[in-house]
Amino acid sequence: MRNTRALAAAGAAVAVLGLAAPTATAGGDHNQPSNIVALPSVIARGGQMTVTVDGCPQGGTMTSDAFRTTHLTPVRGANETSRGTATIREDARPGSYDITVNCSGRRLTRPAAFTVIGGVRGGIGGSSSDGATSTDIAIGGGLVAAAVAGGGLFWLRRRSERRV
Repeated sequence: MRNTRALAAAGAAVAVLGLAAPTATAGGDHNQPSNIVALPSVIARGGQMTVTVDGCPQGGTMTSDAFRTTHLTPVRGANETSRGTATIREDARPGSYDITVNCSGRRLTRPAAFTVIGGVRGGIGGSSSDGATSTDIAIGGGLVAAAVAGGGLFWLRRRSERRV
C-alpha cells in the first residue's frame, strides 16, 4: 500500500514538473521573447520577485501594475535568456497581475503571471484593555479550582490504596 502511494505521489510530482517546464520551439525566430517565469508566483507587498524570460538575448525591460519598470539583463551561460528582479510596490492591491516584457522591440505579455497577497496588519487587536478582564479572571479561577479538586481526588485515592 505504501509503495502505491509513493508511486502516485512521484507520478503527480513528475506531471507538475512536466507542465511547468518551458516548451521547446522548433526553428523559428529565436529573438522573440517567450516563456516568462515569475518566482515566487505568490508574493506579498514589498517582496522581491525574479522574472526570467527566454528568447531575450540582449536584455530588455519588464513592466507590471504591481512594480516599476525594471531592466532585464542577459544571463551568462544561458543562450537567449534574460533575468530581472522587481520589488512589489507597498500599495499594490491583492490579486493577479500580468507581466509585459519588451525585448529588442518585441513585446510579450503573460497574463496572471503572479499573485500579490495582502500583508498582515498589526495593531491593537484583542489587547484594547489594560490588565485582565473579569472574563479572564473567571476562566482562570475555574481552571485553578478544577486543578485543586482533581489533585485532591487523586491524593485521596492514593491514600486509600495504602490502607488495603
